[in-house]
Amino acid sequence: MDIRHLTYFIEVAQHRSFTKAAQALHITQPSISKMIKLLEEELDVVLFYRSAKQIELTDAGKALLHQSQQIVNSFQNLTSDLADVINSKKGSITVGLPPMVGAKFFPKIISDFTATYPEISLTLLEVGSQEVQVGVDDGHLDIGVVMLPIDESLFEVISIINEPVVLIVHPDHFLAKKTTIELRELKDENFIFFREGFTLHDRIINRCIESGFTPKIVFKSNHWDFITEMVAINFGVALLPKTVCQDIDPKRVKIISVIEPMIRWNLGIIWKKDRYLSFAAKEWLKFTSKYFDIAPKI
Repeated sequence: MDIRHLTYFIEVAQHRSFTKAAQALHITQPSISKMIKLLEEELDVVLFYRSAKQIELTDAGKALLHQSQQIVNSFQNLTSDLADVINSKKGSITVGLPPMVGAKFFPKIISDFTATYPEISLTLLEVGSQEVQVGVDDGHLDIGVVMLPIDESLFEVISIINEPVVLIVHPDHFLAKKTTIELRELKDENFIFFREGFTLHDRIINRCIESGFTPKIVFKSNHWDFITEMVAINFGVALLPKTVCQDIDPKRVKIISVIEPMIRWNLGIIWKKDRYLSFAAKEWLKFTSKYFDIAPKI
């Protein structure tokens, strides 16, 4: 028995006629008669009393009709729901975004995506790049944005941003007149850092150590705008991605290029290799890739 058997049976029961049911289903009358006969044989019951004028349901037929209608309705609902999922009208996605990335690059993407797909539930988790990577690895997150490089044997990766990290200082700072600087020149400075859990935190410390000193960190924050404000009151210096600094008031903070060693801020969208990626998640990847003018890797 399959759903087609039940569909044919319902049509015959409703029309009380094999001929009319066949016409409604656009098949031949012998075909539908054969299908009902096979159904009766499989269930070992008689479903219809047959007379010269019309047919009537037996008790077994009435019982089957009630159940068949529920089964067919459920199947049709399931088919519709699956079509919605496949067409990305429904679904859910959990995306991990480092706070700096989410605030700077994703508000419009999120707004446009939810407007385009109002029935997709989009959950955002703002955590550092390292936590995003762990979340994608253990399945807590479907997709994440992290600082590259990462282990590409574990993750699929789409690189979306690759730019230098720059130094920001107060306009009255003795380095403010410089346009470029080497990292080793900052060995005596007070640094304002991102907190642990942000890949940039560890990367800057490692670059400082490679340049011969361990940075003196006087304050840590999860938010780039707060770090900027701390520099603006001359509490210390900070290293931030160039894009993040583009909107900073030059009267309050001076931007200086770091040339030796150059620290790169390379961001990528990641998802776990060999793990099922939902239709909704695929649409998010395609949608986001368009904003960064990158061919989607799916």
